Amino acid sequence: MPKPSLRSIRVHPLKSVQGYAPTEAVVEPWGLAGDRRWMAVEPDGRYVTQRHQPRLALVAAEPQPGGGLRLSVPGRRPLTVSVPDSAHTVPVEVWHDQVEAVPAAASASDWLSDWLDTEIRLVHLDDPASRRPLDPEFARPGETVSFADGFPLLLAALSSLDALNSLIEQGDHADEGPLPMNRFRPNVVVDGTAPWAEDDWSRIAIGEVTFRVAKPCGRCVVTTTDQRTAERGKEPLRTLARHRRFGDQLVFGQNLVPENTGTIRIGDPLEILE
Repeated sequence: MPKPSLRSIRVHPLKSVQGYAPTEAVVEPWGLAGDRRWMAVEPDGRYVTQRHQPRLALVAAEPQPGGGLRLSVPGRRPLTVSVPDSAHTVPVEVWHDQVEAVPAAASASDWLSDWLDTEIRLVHLDDPASRRPLDPEFARPGETVSFADGFPLLLAALSSLDALNSLIEQGDHADEGPLPMNRFRPNVVVDGTAPWAEDDWSRIAIGEVTFRVAKPCGRCVVTTTDQRTAERGKEPLRTLARHRRFGDQLVFGQNLVPENTGTIRIGDPLEILE
């Protein structure tokens, strides 16, 4: 087996849409630089993801200089969105957290609303260092997180995906497999480990950055959404329910909290510290 290493990196500038795959990324205290700094919300401020709107899977978000976005979908004219003026914030909700965010230009909200055929607002997280504290059950003083579901980074292992796909192949919905890694929307994908080895990690290093392994990632209906078509199936939730149920959660991947900042690069060694 090859030595454990970082196989790929994924950054999602806008929560719940397509990401991009750089060869390296800066790790900030609240996650990868530029990751999930934008979010779609309902008129009342509640967060919108593929759980509610599967067609978000078809939206591509490319980073622009200064933190802006270039949004595109099939068959429509792209839109470039600038970082808004942070003088005015509005309250938004992501899971159970109340967060102050900055509204984007009306043209951006109109563009997303037209694509999803419902009223949507686009907001930006202007100050990730102070806006959203990390869950105190897992946090150290002062730690924060972006618009990610709960933790700064999500890790997945290729060997575990291979093991999961083998189980899907043996099940009632084998025709849905094998599933690609983008169903699970990780930030970092590692290779060279045994299947499910990440269940036992509590602290790791990827290149020059160390991380606490906070908790397993409970999975939801987003994993059943084909990221190319926005159509939903039964897998992997059907198989995870049979083989990867931990309490009331169906688990794949591990949530990470950085212990220091730095740059990670594809090919960096993965070291299991604890």
